Amino acid sequence: MTPLSYCTNVHPAEDLAGVLGQLGSYALPVRERLGADRLGLGLWLAADVASALAADPGERKRLRAELDARGLEVVTLNAFPYGGFHDPVVKQKVYRPRWTDRARAEYTLNCATVLSGLLPDDAAFGSISTLPLGWREPWTPEDDAAAQRLLDEVTAALRAQDRTIRLAVEPEPGCVLDTVHDAVSWLAGRVDPAHVGLCLDTCHLAVSFADPAGAVAEITAAGLDVVKVQMSAALHVPNPRDPAAREALAAFDEPRYLHQTRESSGGDVRKADDLGEAFADLPGEGPWRVHFHVPLHATPAAPLSSTTEVLSQALAALPPKPAHLEVETYTWTVLPEAHRQDLIGGIAAELSFAAGLVASK
Repeated sequence: MTPLSYCTNVHPAEDLAGVLGQLGSYALPVRERLGADRLGLGLWLAADVASALAADPGERKRLRAELDARGLEVVTLNAFPYGGFHDPVVKQKVYRPRWTDRARAEYTLNCATVLSGLLPDDAAFGSISTLPLGWREPWTPEDDAAAQRLLDEVTAALRAQDRTIRLAVEPEPGCVLDTVHDAVSWLAGRVDPAHVGLCLDTCHLAVSFADPAGAVAEITAAGLDVVKVQMSAALHVPNPRDPAAREALAAFDEPRYLHQTRESSGGDVRKADDLGEAFADLPGEGPWRVHFHVPLHATPAAPLSSTTEVLSQALAALPPKPAHLEVETYTWTVLPEAHRQDLIGGIAAELSFAAGLVASK
């Protein structure tokens, strides 16, 4: 496995000045807090920033120089959110444009051009995580064919890059590729596994109530790779009928992001597209898991908990083949007030916790 990064989609930046500002305001202080010589960043670039950088070699060199000067390195980009990721309301907008839209392919290729110029000289490969085709509705056979064509075009372009860049498709509840099983079933036999694999987001994996070792085994049995792991944890609610649990959980029902919720009961998994809908529609006969990335090192107090054990189990199941590891808690600024921490200190503490999990693998 390759060095640990933290994902910068926690910071709002829709232009290059904003991206550069993050490096000094957050990334450098986090590195210094950790006492590390180098710190990995999983960089998020909004589409306009990626386009401008891809078109200007001089600006790419400038970004690389700014990273180097602060002891920062980039081996992976998060190209799931296209833009506006810190708008007041994001919800299902984060899944647009879909992989049926050429704009998605162009954004991904712009990110590949940028990443090729940022990779450390000794990096074996770079990775780019991307959305699981789109939200599940509407999705037609024609959409399926269009997504296949665009992924084929992107793969052909990745083969021509000076550096090896691999695309990592990230299953997410509610999307066309809702689970790891869905993603494996769609990707296997369709894509070139040398250039396209999976991004295993362990919050999403937990929400689906999947077996972590079984999910990793299914990926590898299909001849695909876990290219990237997004180290993340979901909210776990052991007894959603408990009034105290519902009261504590209600504080996480915020308006910016979608918080898909799943209930496991009697071998079935019931589904709600957002936490507010879960309160109304799920019976609470079994535990709930909620797509709300909670800091890895800060488990919520009872009667809530988190799914860090799913992350540990997934890490333990990974094959020796290198995978990029990225801590992706983008929800720091929408956590309930009682759960918030100083952002620099919180990110540093979470990275330390994550490094401990990796070391114990």
